[in-house]
Amino acid sequence: MDIVCLDLEGVLVPEIWIAFSEASKIPELKRTTRDEPDYNKLMNWRLGILKEHGLGLKEIQETIARIDPLPGAKEFLDELRSITQVIIISDTFTQFAKPLMEKLGWPTLFCNSLEVAPDGAITGFKMRIENSKLSTVKALQSVGFETIAAGDSYNDLAMIKAGKAGFLFRSTEQIKKDNPEIPAFETYDEFLAALKNVLN
Repeated sequence: MDIVCLDLEGVLVPEIWIAFSEASKIPELKRTTRDEPDYNKLMNWRLGILKEHGLGLKEIQETIARIDPLPGAKEFLDELRSITQVIIISDTFTQFAKPLMEKLGWPTLFCNSLEVAPDGAITGFKMRIENSKLSTVKALQSVGFETIAAGDSYNDLAMIKAGKAGFLFRSTEQIKKDNPEIPAFETYDEFLAALKNVLN
């Protein structure tokens, strides 16, 4: 039985931290897993910037409330879910994701959680499991699923390479150049056609 594992940000919705960087006018927060392969390092750096500027969960959630899925993402996801099981595996956080999941029709999401102080300051983060994307894919394989994975960033590569098939979607030129063996797509139509081909 096949199961498709998708990244969230950059694949179905805009990058939350880039949107917040623009809303807060803090350019350093534009840095994402497309730029920094070490997620713990990236998140600790982000939390330091939030603290420095006195920003917390409330401000980020206000930005997220204004974010819509990428054009065509919900239709793509609806069609894909009509033909196979789909799980979104993301390094985002439950406190960020809920409004976006509502706009996408409540797909299944595996993600992480933030540690938040009573005053709304984000004091830390709790990863669901180490190497969460690869660990989740391997767990699904251990219970009889064949995985097909797609993402856009460095932290997606392990799950993309671990399954029956894997794809890059709207990735960077550098990641595509470094991984020429992974088929890369820019539009949902092409991507859906490739997935259907693998699923048949």
